[in-house]
Amino acid sequence: MRSKWSGLMIAALITGLLAGCGNGATSSSGASGGSTASTGGKVIKIATQSPLSGGSSIQGEAIKLGAQMSMEDHKEEFTKLGYSLELVPYDDQGDPKKGVANAELIGADQQVLGVIGHLNSGVSIPSSVVYEKYNIPMISPASTATELTDRKLKVVNRVVARDDFQGPAAAEYAIKTAGAKNIFIIQDKTAYGQGLAEAFRDAAQAQGATISGYEGITVGEKDFNGVLNIAATQKPDFIFFGGLYAEAGLLIKQARDKGITAPIMGGDALDSSGLVDIAGADVKGALYSSVAGDISKLPDGQEWTARYKEAFGKNPEGYSVYAYDSMSVMLEAIKTAMGSGTEAPARDAVRDAVRATKDFEGVATKVSFDDIGDNAYAKVFIYKFADATYPGSLEAEIAQPAK
Repeated sequence: MRSKWSGLMIAALITGLLAGCGNGATSSSGASGGSTASTGGKVIKIATQSPLSGGSSIQGEAIKLGAQMSMEDHKEEFTKLGYSLELVPYDDQGDPKKGVANAELIGADQQVLGVIGHLNSGVSIPSSVVYEKYNIPMISPASTATELTDRKLKVVNRVVARDDFQGPAAAEYAIKTAGAKNIFIIQDKTAYGQGLAEAFRDAAQAQGATISGYEGITVGEKDFNGVLNIAATQKPDFIFFGGLYAEAGLLIKQARDKGITAPIMGGDALDSSGLVDIAGADVKGALYSSVAGDISKLPDGQEWTARYKEAFGKNPEGYSVYAYDSMSVMLEAIKTAMGSGTEAPARDAVRDAVRATKDFEGVATKVSFDDIGDNAYAKVFIYKFADATYPGSLEAEIAQPAK
């Protein structure tokens, strides 16, 4: 399935990319799927939902492109089964209301059998309620909030680690490796940012660190001098930020301008070239935990990265390959649900086949979903920026504790 792509396939991908970068939801006419003429009009659609505009659009586009690349790799296989695959990308704008509105459109399209997304937990959680209503399975390549799967919805799955694994792993690194004793925490008051910050705080306190401050900011703010003035009075030897890369880049830059030299660490939402674009040279020394491994270090990573760059003209982001694996899992589940029949499977059959996934070998991660949709093989990775280049250097890789 990883044969060399033809120029025609690359052109199809570029057409899909252009379609997905428009405002709001993308209709099936803008999907990346080919003509349905050769399959008698039988179509299977998979939607993506991620921010294609706004402050997290770099990571959101990476999710769309990774999913798109996997679909292209599987198109010939489904053509032989009598179906055309179509990608239907939606822009959730990182906004829960937009995500829910898109989810209703997805649910109403009976040809959509699955969703790859979302990026933001705060969008995944309310949107998944709609998917549950329509029995449409979702696989998130990025959302980490514990609440996402703890509600035990039948449709919700993710391939990455939870915040109650990521937060403690980051805290352990901060205390045992970076020597943090007096930690100041800032979070963006979102489901993701607050959840991760609390998980980090609780684990750091349990390991003996002092939390000298816990302050909130608002997504979209540009001036963080107020919260940084508070931090400066506490003289922390470590700062942890629960939030997105757009705000993190400004926080890092403004902290250094203010003379705050303590190491600054964030979570997986800082795993983006956008952080370097914003923080510039000040990003040097910053740390981030991520639920995404460095694709260049994986066995098939360099070949996969070369194909991605050839198709899209850019390097993959951290979530690109996890979106690729998420789409591959979804398509495998559709084939399983289809069995030996010729009719498209029902959504609930695909839903159950996704949840039953065991030991699926992806490019970035092996996937086995437990009874609430978490991946038993998810890991946490710690990175540090030695220079102002993305990604950072891998400092540690932590396997998920056995349950």
